Amino acid sequence: MKCGQGTAALVIRVGDPFCRACFRDYFVHKFRAMLGKNRVIFPGEKVLLAVSGGPASSAMVRQVQEGLSREAAKRLRFIPGLVYVEEGAVRGQSPEQREQTLAQMETLLQATGFPYHLIHLEEALELPPSILQPGPELARGASGPSGPSYKEAVDSFIRQQRQDGDGGTSVPGDSTQEGPAAPPATPRLPDAARTRELLRGFEAAATATAREELLEMLRTHLIVQTARDRGYAKVMTGESLTRVAVKLLTNLSLGRGAFLAVDTGFTDRRHGDVTVVRPMRDYTAKEIAFYNLFFSVPAVIVPPLFTKRREKPSIHQLVERFLLGLQEEFPSTISTVYRTGEKLSPEPAKASSESQRCLLCLCGLDTDGEEELALEPTLIWEEPAAGVESKAAYIPLLCYSCRLTFKELGPLDTLPPYVRAEGQRRIRRAEMEQNQENQENSES
Repeated sequence: MKCGQGTAALVIRVGDPFCRACFRDYFVHKFRAMLGKNRVIFPGEKVLLAVSGGPASSAMVRQVQEGLSREAAKRLRFIPGLVYVEEGAVRGQSPEQREQTLAQMETLLQATGFPYHLIHLEEALELPPSILQPGPELARGASGPSGPSYKEAVDSFIRQQRQDGDGGTSVPGDSTQEGPAAPPATPRLPDAARTRELLRGFEAAATATAREELLEMLRTHLIVQTARDRGYAKVMTGESLTRVAVKLLTNLSLGRGAFLAVDTGFTDRRHGDVTVVRPMRDYTAKEIAFYNLFFSVPAVIVPPLFTKRREKPSIHQLVERFLLGLQEEFPSTISTVYRTGEKLSPEPAKASSESQRCLLCLCGLDTDGEEELALEPTLIWEEPAAGVESKAAYIPLLCYSCRLTFKELGPLDTLPPYVRAEGQRRIRRAEMEQNQENQENSES
């Protein structure tokens, strides 16, 4: 279709055949255009690429590698790093299988030449409560929010490089990897006690949907904390167009309609100092699969979240099967869902104060003004014993969707410690403010 000369190797849409060379140009251009159009990542900025080992994140890493190479026509100007969260414990893998997956991932990450970080899901149990508080919005590139525009930052970066005598961005100069310099020994797994504590929290969850939500929360918080600790201002994730469409309908089913634009949009600024961007959200799963096949992009596939149910295990998997099944009969289904999500505004997710921000997802509370009857399914009725912390006390701190998930997460002592610590702090603060207000009213 493009060159009119090569042999067609792939039909993306009806009437759109591509040869391999044109498909590669098309794929590369789409990635650069997505970053260029949004102008979120400033020159010289440190960007952390969240790699799961799957097709989409592996293709994203390859795009960054090629964009930083000296042969690239329009070179990328940011400094990349990689992070991989190992989740084998909750995915039903044996210690031997976890070691094998870790070794495969470390080999792939080392081959990129970028700094990389291997972290285990068990490390989420040691996260500080501050991860549930948005950090102060930091500099954009080398400037603050009131600093130079994107174009001015690019021009300044290019001038600086010409003065330094370099034609473009080099691959990170601080270190080629943040792991051992020599080929690593077999990666160590966390202590068995830590793994049991993590599994206890997942086993206490009443439904597979709650376990999926808990896993996503822990993974996101680990990645954001890694970015904060290592000085990364942006995090890139590999959600494809197909994954975004599935997530959009899934979150709608979970009661997160007010936050769809934040959960599925190109940028997610809810964490304040760390912005999450999704540069792969214009690629369908089919495009990514054929790109990886044609150009030998390696991937490591891990099993899904362990569940004993075969039929309708969770809302996430149910929606995915529904959409993919519909896509076979009506090929425009997923793109239609995706384009509908593009029209949504992120404004409802913004919170004006801590008391108006959800404890778990950090979005604005969407329960104000709701009728009592509508919120009744989210409430917890319990009579805790004397001296025992009440789970119901956490409900006012959560948005509608997180309330439904929180109800299914089991006893408080199975929740991650940082969630309990931050919840207790906010509950005590709310009590102090209420007591102060009551005292002022009685005096007046």
